[in-house]
Amino acid sequence: MMERMPEMPATTALLRRYVGSPFALDVLTAVSCFALMVLDVPGLAAADNSLSGLTATFVLAAGSASLLLRRRAPWLTYLVALVFLAWLHELTLIQFALYSLGRFRGRWAGIAGTAVYVGVAYALFTTPGWPEHRGDTLSSFLSLVVPIGVLASGVGIAAYRQDLVRELQAQRAETAALQAVQEERQSVARDVHDLVGRELTMLTVRSEVLAVRSRGKPHEAEFEELSETARRAHLLLNEIIVRRADRRGATPGLEGLPALAAESGRAGSPVRLTVAQEARTLSPLRQAAFHRVVQECLTNAAKHAPGEPVTVTVSATRVEVSNPLPASAPFRAPVSTGTGLLSMEERMSSVGGTLTAGREDGTYRVVARVPA
Repeated sequence: MMERMPEMPATTALLRRYVGSPFALDVLTAVSCFALMVLDVPGLAAADNSLSGLTATFVLAAGSASLLLRRRAPWLTYLVALVFLAWLHELTLIQFALYSLGRFRGRWAGIAGTAVYVGVAYALFTTPGWPEHRGDTLSSFLSLVVPIGVLASGVGIAAYRQDLVRELQAQRAETAALQAVQEERQSVARDVHDLVGRELTMLTVRSEVLAVRSRGKPHEAEFEELSETARRAHLLLNEIIVRRADRRGATPGLEGLPALAAESGRAGSPVRLTVAQEARTLSPLRQAAFHRVVQECLTNAAKHAPGEPVTVTVSATRVEVSNPLPASAPFRAPVSTGTGLLSMEERMSSVGGTLTAGREDGTYRVVARVPA
């Protein structure tokens, strides 16, 4: 009877991790691009470019391999695609390259890459020798070459922005979870301080009374030591449980707003941030409330008005966040729990403030106020 082969859990786990990795997706992308381009091998071999069927296959394989670097060096893949466009009149690789530019370098890189591609393609189109089946009129050029680049780049930019929105949502969820943990920690600290602290206080008082009553008696030193130990225990309780619990994981204040603005800008919604000098004298609780309002507003702007500029103004008693309303609704309805506004209202209410939000003259405006 044949022996059963031993299982290799480490190898299986490694294989599963590789299959779900970004590099595995890049390999699949490169293979897919090569599979599409290899269909052009007969035409490439027949064209006047000194390539046989075998050499054309190797050249296309090398070009597809550049997609393995599309995350770290998408401009390299883009340059290879332009070479293929000029040399082999190959439009497949440029689609993957433009998508990669928009996907991993953002909107402006995608737009710049598309503009250069259209310019190069038009120059090649007007050059004698451009294949007739690619288009021999300007209308053919506009209906084939331009849409290929614009569509590929547009899809990549949309995926890039969607990733940033998901990242903002994940950070918001993480912040909410950390805040819940912090609130629970503070609640436990208060309970321990109120309950255990009361008993320690009573123990300290009683031990001090016993120490006074035992003066001049045999056990005076023991009662003095008991009283001192009780006092130290009470001080340690205040220091370790209450003060450290209040400091750990605190919500950022106004110093965290520039990071939020920069993150929103990377998501495609530029932020104009103005923080008055007197606002930095606000209490930590009010600064945390203002930070939470700005964070929620920037997240909502990225979801409901992508690409629109956001203005954030912070003073000692007021924070205002506004952005123009988009000309049209997002293509896909944003994922939203609908509790963001309520959360901001509760946060402002906790510091004695108010919050208003709504549309006003083509602008969505959120204003949070606290008493002077």
